[in-house]
Amino acid sequence: MRIVMLGAPGSGKGTQAKLLQADHGVPQISTGDLLRSAVAEATELGLIAKAVMESGELVSDEIVSAMIKERFGHPDAARGFILDGYPRNLAQAEDLNAVLGELGIELDAAVLMDVSTAVLMKRLTGRRTCSRTGKLLNIYFSPPEELDACLAAGGELLQRGDDNEQAIGNRLEVYERQTAPLIAYYRKRGLLKPVAAQGAVDEIHARLRTTLGLA
Repeated sequence: MRIVMLGAPGSGKGTQAKLLQADHGVPQISTGDLLRSAVAEATELGLIAKAVMESGELVSDEIVSAMIKERFGHPDAARGFILDGYPRNLAQAEDLNAVLGELGIELDAAVLMDVSTAVLMKRLTGRRTCSRTGKLLNIYFSPPEELDACLAAGGELLQRGDDNEQAIGNRLEVYERQTAPLIAYYRKRGLLKPVAAQGAVDEIHARLRTTLGLA
């Protein structure tokens, strides 16, 4: 299983990637995790990335691609991988294609977590954390008894500062501009597999498994 997870912020791609990892024992690979790990371990690439970030610049696609290639060489990735949040743009998609070519492997699928903008806005603007228990909730989707339980225990439903409509609108705009073109890119290559990403997590996961031929 060698797949790319595509989808807007709030589409659930990270959640579904973790479930696939648990089901099949192949690693979920996130560039954010790779960067943090490389910096913490002070690897050669990590030191380069740290210097770039400390200067206030963005880590280049070349550095990220090198980290991805290195990660593919780890034993746990021999049976496959789930790329979560990479590639983010067409340049990174081409870089990934080159890395896979060098290693003599191919992608099996690019999964698109397909969900409407209206649902995304509710998922993101509705996110809350119970100040008492730390439990993640959603004022639109969580059962009322869970929300009430937090309040009854003396907790508050806290919202992240960047979960307001303006900030989320900006994030979705960036996604549409930079990442959405990947849909056409992978469709052209016959790799795109859309999955309806609305509903309960287990329902979405069942649809994902069916789409990937794992059911």
